[in-house]
Amino acid sequence: MSDQKDLEGRLVLITGASRGIGYFTAIEAAKRGAHVIAIAKTVGALEELDDEIQGFGGSATLVPLDITEGDAIDRAGGAIFERWGKVDAVIANAGQLGIISPLAHISPKDVDAVFNLNVIANFRLMRSLEPLLRQSDAGRVVFVSADDAEVAKPFWGLYSASKAALNAMAKSYAAELATSTINTNVFYPGAVRTGLRAKANPGEDAATVPHPTSVAPKLVDMIAPSQTSNGQIFDVRTGAFRAL
Repeated sequence: MSDQKDLEGRLVLITGASRGIGYFTAIEAAKRGAHVIAIAKTVGALEELDDEIQGFGGSATLVPLDITEGDAIDRAGGAIFERWGKVDAVIANAGQLGIISPLAHISPKDVDAVFNLNVIANFRLMRSLEPLLRQSDAGRVVFVSADDAEVAKPFWGLYSASKAALNAMAKSYAAELATSTINTNVFYPGAVRTGLRAKANPGEDAATVPHPTSVAPKLVDMIAPSQTSNGQIFDVRTGAFRAL
C-alpha cells in the first residue's frame, strides 16, 4: 500500500467494495487520504471494511445497496449531493461473470442479470453522479473491465459481450466529456485472486494467482488528480495505457 496522501480530502465512490478488488481498492484509497463511499450489497462485509479503514485512521461511508436498482442509485446520488455537494472519483468495480456456456444454451434470465450489473447499472451510476463529478476540480471515472471484451473466447460470449458494451460506453462517455474536468478510463486487472476468477477457473490453485492488493494501488493511481489520461485502457499486464 502507498504511503502518499495524493487523495487527501477527496471523495471517492467505489462499487463492489465488500470483497476482492473493490475491498482492497477502498483500503488503498483511504490510506491515501480519501473519504471512501463504499457501495455493496453485503452489510457484514462492508462493516468489516469500515473496521479495517478506521483501524489506520481512515474514513468511509457505507452504502448497502444493490446497484441494479436504478432508483436506489438515484436516491444515493441525491443523498451524496445533500451531504457533500460533489464526488471526486468513481471506481465502477462491481460486476459478475454470469455463466460460461455455449451461447444458445444461455437463458434470457442470465443475460438480463449480467447486463443489468455490468452495463446498465454503470449507465445509471453515471446518470446520477455526473452532476456531482462536474463539481470536482478533477473528476475521475474508472470502469473495471477485462480483455475478454476484445478476446471473446468460445463459451465466454455473455461476459465478453457485457464487457465489450461497457468499454464502448466508456469510450463514448470519455469523448463526450473530453473538454470537461472529468476523465474516464478503463482498467484491466488481469488475473487476480477473486471470487469471479475462482468461479471461472474452479480447478486453479488460488495461491498461484496475484492477490487483489497487487492491483489496488494501480487502480487508485487512475483516480489521482495528477492522472490526466482520458479514453484509455490501463492494462496491468503491460503496465501501460492504450486507446480504448
